[in-house]
Amino acid sequence: MSNNIEKLKEEIRLKVEEALTKEELEIIRNNYLSKKGEFAKLMASMKDLPNEEKPAFGKLVNEAKTLIELILLDKLSIIKDKLLEEKLNNEKIDITVKGDKFSLGTIHPLNQVIEDLEDFFIAMGYEVKEGPEVELDLYNFEMMNFSEGHPARDMQDTFYVEDKVLLRTHTSPVQARTMLESKNNPVKIICPGKTYRRDEDDLTHSHQFMQIEGLVIDKNISFANLKDTLLRMVRHLFGEKREIRVRPSYFPFVEPGVEVDVVVNNNDGTKRYIEVLGAGLIHPEVLRMGGYDPKEFSGFAFGIGVERIAMLKYNVEDIRNFYLNDLRFLQQFKGDLS
Repeated sequence: MSNNIEKLKEEIRLKVEEALTKEELEIIRNNYLSKKGEFAKLMASMKDLPNEEKPAFGKLVNEAKTLIELILLDKLSIIKDKLLEEKLNNEKIDITVKGDKFSLGTIHPLNQVIEDLEDFFIAMGYEVKEGPEVELDLYNFEMMNFSEGHPARDMQDTFYVEDKVLLRTHTSPVQARTMLESKNNPVKIICPGKTYRRDEDDLTHSHQFMQIEGLVIDKNISFANLKDTLLRMVRHLFGEKREIRVRPSYFPFVEPGVEVDVVVNNNDGTKRYIEVLGAGLIHPEVLRMGGYDPKEFSGFAFGIGVERIAMLKYNVEDIRNFYLNDLRFLQQFKGDLS
């Protein structure tokens, strides 16, 4: 009986070597290893053997079946590899053929300014904070020291959703929220975002615009710290030799408050000044409402109009161009504009 098993193994081995496809291997498997195959017949014939020979015979049959399974698997792997190689050869790409051209977009010029300033201030140790555009009067006006009846609260200047709910007129509410969350700890943040006011749209005004406000609170913060920060920022934006002019102004949430102008040299040697932002030392009442003792803490705040910076930096004459989605305008800002 063992001779029969050896002959069967050799017969199968030859057929497997000659097989060229997976289908041929499957036929061999069915003929020899299925429930009605040759090995099943061998196991069925075991009933005619003496009892003492049955274990040895059964072991030989099982070992032969295992060997045939391995032979089939090896040949299947060879056939698959060959098929894959043929497929790869047939799918070769001609790398000399010109590829399709895709028109790449670009970051919006206003976002370019925001991301540039975010990188600048993060390098100086600031955090970037954001907040909701639909705000409460509490954070937008009250905590910024805008008293009841202040003109900025008038319906003609502000978009109100409800009596005490409005579209924020500046990103200062983010500062108010941050002060309350910080619980009497130092703060060093910038707050970029979209703001809304009831302005008539023209060359230099828009009913929606982008702002970046900054807030620093700590012990022994002085006006010198504010001026140094603003001068560094202006020189980052407009060049290392650019100067600024600081002149007094009034904002309810700072005391003293200032307007900051960028100095521009004319071709005839004269100078002109372009206003770019407002700033000042934080009003003691604003510190107090934010949870800080004005006798222990001081700080400064500033607010930058992103459109104003972009207009100066990229020589844009009409603020409305930033919001018209005109590709002829936007495609001018591809690449590095720093």
